[in-house]
Amino acid sequence: MDRVTAAEVFVAIVERGSMIAAADALAMSRAMVTRYLAEMERWAGARLLHRTTRKLSLTHAGEATLERCRQMLEFAQDMAEGLEHDVLSGLLRISCSQSLGQSALVIAVTDYLRLYPQVAVDLQMNNRAINLVEERIDLALRITNELDPNLIARPLSTCHSVVCAAPAYLSRQGIPRTPPDLAVHNCLTYSYFGKSLWNFDLQGEKSVVAVSGNLCANESVVLLNGALEGAGISLQPCYSAAPYIASGDLVRLLPDYQPQAMGIYGIYTSRRQMPAALRTMLDFLVEWFATNPGWLNSAYLKL
Repeated sequence: MDRVTAAEVFVAIVERGSMIAAADALAMSRAMVTRYLAEMERWAGARLLHRTTRKLSLTHAGEATLERCRQMLEFAQDMAEGLEHDVLSGLLRISCSQSLGQSALVIAVTDYLRLYPQVAVDLQMNNRAINLVEERIDLALRITNELDPNLIARPLSTCHSVVCAAPAYLSRQGIPRTPPDLAVHNCLTYSYFGKSLWNFDLQGEKSVVAVSGNLCANESVVLLNGALEGAGISLQPCYSAAPYIASGDLVRLLPDYQPQAMGIYGIYTSRRQMPAALRTMLDFLVEWFATNPGWLNSAYLKL
């Protein structure tokens, strides 16, 4: 873990009087504050705080460590100011689902690197929720409507979806006309076997359909390929399905019913001590998702 950030967390706990207050001041989750404190005590080889239900107080080791942490932070600040005008550089490790990575992120990152060629980016394709600190990830892009309130997240864009299937499947099984019709079709589901709920909106009227099928996967790209092979009906991000719908390899179904949209977020560990490369990457992604014609045409299925 970053020792400068750990020092900042420890000083904030002491100055604010509690881990909750430190978490609020640093715009960091309480769990992250607790983890940084534990790491600081491990590095110091001693307990740094006396903890009671009413207050925190420094141990002898904590008093000595506090002074060293303040010196470290002063040095880090002086260094940051001295490097303020240097060329932007550094390594960014970014985690993202395979589908969003292939369709959007690699294009956006390539555009970013043209502006900042001294920055290096390591893309990790991973669709599971990961621990950013343990896996040394600077930024994770997640598509969700159930964001953990303890996470530090910046909205980047919106993910719209489309129900689609190959002409071969539809010629065998027929075409669903309304969401309830999906219940008797072979639907390719995400993450687990059994029932999956697909949410729709028709002019403000919400509906939920329980669907199931004989093929599931934890990555939408696999389900997309299954749909292309005629395995069944898939609920896909528009940015993935748009080229195949345009070519006729997939058919858009239920065009009057809008599947539930989800948010696309950039997740990171803290707003404080943010590296310049990460800050500029987040700013760039917000602008890129809002203005890139290729993304906008595919993400909103403008066919």
